[in-house]
Amino acid sequence: MDSQSLYSLPFLCVFFFCCFPYTTSIISFSFPEFLPFDNNIIVSGTAYKDQVEGHPSIQLTDKSAGDSTQAYGPVGRAYYYKPIPLWDPVANVTTNFTATFEFVIGRPSSFLDIGYGIGFFITSEDSVDAPKDSGGGRMGLFNSTTNGKSSSQMVAVEFDTLQDTWWRDDPSDNHVGIDVNSIVSKVSGAWNLTADILVATVSYDGTSEILSVFLKYWNLPNLPLNLTYNVKLRDVLPEKVMMGFSAAAFGVGPVQAIRSWNFSSTLDLGSTQNGGKGNSKMWLVGLITGLVLLVAGVSFGSYILWRNSKRKVVEEDEDLIEGTGPKMFAYKDLVVATNNFSEEGKLGQGGFGSVYKGFLAKTNMEIAVKKISSNSNQGKKEYTSEVITISRLRHRNLVQLVGWSHEQEFVVVYEYMPNGSLDSHLFDLRSHLSWPRRSKIVHGLASGLLYLHEEWEQCVVHRDIKSSNVMLDSNFNAKLGDFGLARFVDHELGSRTTDLAGTRGYVAPEYFITSKFSKESDVFSFGVVALEIACGRKVVEPKVEASKISLLNWVWVLYGEGRLLEAVDETLNGDYDMDEMKCLMTIGLWCANPDHTLRPSIRQAIRVLNYEAPLPSLPSKMPLSSYYYAPEAMTDDQIQYFTCTSKGGSTTATKDDSRV
Repeated sequence: MDSQSLYSLPFLCVFFFCCFPYTTSIISFSFPEFLPFDNNIIVSGTAYKDQVEGHPSIQLTDKSAGDSTQAYGPVGRAYYYKPIPLWDPVANVTTNFTATFEFVIGRPSSFLDIGYGIGFFITSEDSVDAPKDSGGGRMGLFNSTTNGKSSSQMVAVEFDTLQDTWWRDDPSDNHVGIDVNSIVSKVSGAWNLTADILVATVSYDGTSEILSVFLKYWNLPNLPLNLTYNVKLRDVLPEKVMMGFSAAAFGVGPVQAIRSWNFSSTLDLGSTQNGGKGNSKMWLVGLITGLVLLVAGVSFGSYILWRNSKRKVVEEDEDLIEGTGPKMFAYKDLVVATNNFSEEGKLGQGGFGSVYKGFLAKTNMEIAVKKISSNSNQGKKEYTSEVITISRLRHRNLVQLVGWSHEQEFVVVYEYMPNGSLDSHLFDLRSHLSWPRRSKIVHGLASGLLYLHEEWEQCVVHRDIKSSNVMLDSNFNAKLGDFGLARFVDHELGSRTTDLAGTRGYVAPEYFITSKFSKESDVFSFGVVALEIACGRKVVEPKVEASKISLLNWVWVLYGEGRLLEAVDETLNGDYDMDEMKCLMTIGLWCANPDHTLRPSIRQAIRVLNYEAPLPSLPSKMPLSSYYYAPEAMTDDQIQYFTCTSKGGSTTATKDDSRV
């Protein structure tokens, strides 16, 4: 066992003993069809399992069966047989969950053949069966006693097919609504009922506390309905809940059937089986044991690390020189490769140095060589950070490090990107980027950022995502480069404080105020680049009319006025998919929200980008940053930033992008 493993042992022990009582694992089930002998789905009331249009389904409102407890017609329910944990008070965790189901609602053949629609419900174990007299427009969810009462402990998504006049504010026929302890929906949206199969996805994010509904026709995937509502489910529902479906009808009723149901959750059912008291005892024992191991392990590990420190440095240098990965170059070899860093081969100018094209004759390889100024401490910091960071990362959407040298100058060697940087195509018109290429670039950049934030062993915050740092290979695959400002952050830590750094226009507002960089600040920068790709212009354009100087402000105004696509790059000449473009621009605004608490994670953004989740519903006016900072406490850089932002100005238009 090496010294690093020994040093890590106590931390692994602490993690195991302290976290084992509430480790999370995905709870999931899948019912592509509902067979009569499958007891995992319980039916009650008039619901039963039968063939519906040749598919084994659950018919919620039987055409012939009656129910003596219902005065307004048949009511049926179907639900998963055991409780599902929603939140854990000991671990202080609320689950994320996703439920996707197919259903069919037939059209009524007469006024005596009426269906009121289907509801997906989440409720307590005591309320799993439909209450008495809950038929008709109450859809088997509430009755006159439970409706509007917090004791109902009921959250439902209703797919309503009939407007009811006996309560106020019921939307028109065929609407989707989110109900919280009341049949009067908190939010709703209209949809057109046909006899086709419908596919609905109901998901909840325990962190953002957003409940989302995504509805589409099975054979018309491009006509979806999106609905979101912010609700803290742990304030409405108990720790464990029952989930299922409910429906009501009048007379014989049309077909109202569930065809399939897939569900997944992030909170382990077994983790809460023994109750909070038992878990607390396990946690205490684990903590004491872990602390003892921590003290012993740190002492022993520190000794091993001290003993092997010099030997380890030598061994790592030898591995880097002799291995197939990044290696240390002799400065003279890089001088030859770049023709003495000739101006003719200069590819660009950065904040702390220049980049030159080179060629390694021994390996027949084209390279890009970045020579960093050694006259400043900041240049040295950038060199050290870049080599340490990118040498450990491997991803198809990150620029690959070839090697480095610090014999005479600080030099970093990368793989050569034949198509240069993204900004040269968007703003300098180096070439025309078609919509498929732009879409490919956005997906690639998002994939690389996901790797940095969530998929590598540590979270890497880039801190300088901008179009000039997005490189394009020969096939126009996006590769994120320039890791001079990147920092490592443990996955469980939200942010770190550091000196101000980054590029104006791409830097999140809260970073200027708090000097804390985070994954959210990277997401802001990604959102700005996404808007640049869609609109074909820089984040700040000082020479245009005042309303268009700030790209983010301008696009958000158009979004609020329902004219979003007016901001699309005119050089595309309308040759793009309108739905895909709207999706990209909405994600750009979502990610670049000035309020960092309303931004998605990069994983959430990718899900929407891939149509695996509904588009977010954004406010019509751009929110303000959630931070407040007293003007007298601002630094000169912060005052300059906010002055420039408010006036729509830009402090630079040069190639160095004006890092702060």
